[in-house]
Amino acid sequence: MCNKSTNIKIYTYICTIRFLHLITIRLYAEGFYPVLPLRWELLFYQTATFAKSETTAETENCTYLCLKTSRKSFVRILNRLFTYEDAQRATGRTVFASVVKPVGSACNLDCAYCYYLGKGGQSGQPQKMTDSVLEEYVRQYITDNAAEVVSFCWHGGEPLLAGIGFFERAVAYQKKHGRGRRIENTVQTNGTLLDRAWCSLFRRNGFLVGISIDGPEDIHDAYRRDRAGGGTFAKVMHAVSLMREEGVEFNTLSTVNRMSEGRGTEVYEFLKSVGSRYMQFMPVVEHTVGDGCRAAIVPPGTPGSQRAEWAVSAAGFGQFMVDIFDRWVAHDVGNYFVPFFDAVLAQYVGLTPALCTLGETCGRALAVESNGDVYACDHFVFPEYRLGNIAHETMADMVKCQRQMWFGLAKRNELPGQCKRCEWLFACRGECPKHRFDMAENGEKGLNSLCEGYRMFFAHADACMKFMAGELAARRSPANVMSYMKKNGNKYDEK
Repeated sequence: MCNKSTNIKIYTYICTIRFLHLITIRLYAEGFYPVLPLRWELLFYQTATFAKSETTAETENCTYLCLKTSRKSFVRILNRLFTYEDAQRATGRTVFASVVKPVGSACNLDCAYCYYLGKGGQSGQPQKMTDSVLEEYVRQYITDNAAEVVSFCWHGGEPLLAGIGFFERAVAYQKKHGRGRRIENTVQTNGTLLDRAWCSLFRRNGFLVGISIDGPEDIHDAYRRDRAGGGTFAKVMHAVSLMREEGVEFNTLSTVNRMSEGRGTEVYEFLKSVGSRYMQFMPVVEHTVGDGCRAAIVPPGTPGSQRAEWAVSAAGFGQFMVDIFDRWVAHDVGNYFVPFFDAVLAQYVGLTPALCTLGETCGRALAVESNGDVYACDHFVFPEYRLGNIAHETMADMVKCQRQMWFGLAKRNELPGQCKRCEWLFACRGECPKHRFDMAENGEKGLNSLCEGYRMFFAHADACMKFMAGELAARRSPANVMSYMKKNGNKYDEK
């Protein structure tokens, strides 16, 4: 048990956090933006250093006794932590991203694992974004956004259903409202509607095309089927060939699902063979309610939900990424790019990762529906996460509103204690809240369903990540890791 002196110190620090927090939130609500000259999270985490001889559990128990209240009250305080850096983000320049859905959830395919296909009737969305909504979205996204590069991400559903004319008008509106800003466009497509006319549009306007392909034919066609139940692999491969012929820049987005398990190296080499140099891998871990292929996908914690049959296992995902990393780190660093690997390396050198899933907090990537509705995130398009509509509120106000602020801070604040004590917290940050379906060892809610897989990957890649971080610190290329691997017989030196 902690001694009396330790109790007093812990109690003082916790009370300081609560006092400053409550004052800050009240001022924030009244329109004042205090920026406090201290880091609150350090105040809390320092409490663990006051009783070095005690275990973490004893320290937590000591804190509990000091507060002389229920543990739930203590957790509520932690869930509302607001740090100096949080205040800076809340009051600083408005830099944000958005994913826009020109046809809402409308799609010509019926992919079994699609988290978005059932959203169509949620808010009375029109099937296609009107020109007035399109122009207002383009105008707001450019004028409200302080980002150096304003990047438009056209998503779906299947965005190509909007038609070539829609995108020509979008580009025209960007030029009209651009005011000399640097503007980029990306479009994520299933590829089945792509033809030479689309390729011409994308090439002329510098679009980056993200094409969804899960791997070789048997993996891809297992869940990516058309409305008649037929496979789509041949059409996607035709689209890839067209883009290569027409000089359209593209990258690949591949889900990692149950069919992918044990085949990481095969998928990676396949994607290289079709010309992809930039490969995104998205784990499919969803919970559903209802029966059948089109069971409804629901948020974490929904009563009665169960893990989807196509979801990848934690160990399966971890091994999938380990296998790809082993091939990449030995042969392909600097020539082929996997955003997840780059984001993890960023954590090792103290930079903000480009992937929001590995950020300490989130909340700066909105989803804009075809009717102008704005949601907290592309993966949280549920009624309780609707922020407003661009016809009535500005995107700047919505991204900085208190609801969105606390949505983003919850990524950090609501991590279970098991995560906060984990040696890989600096790299993982709890990953995406949409995957937090599991219970921690002590029964606490909010453990990421992929935790085992991420721990497997981080432990496996640690030596090489440290080597590459060292090369960057010495102003040398991280690609030198390939020579390091060769000298060690393509094995890690754990020393």
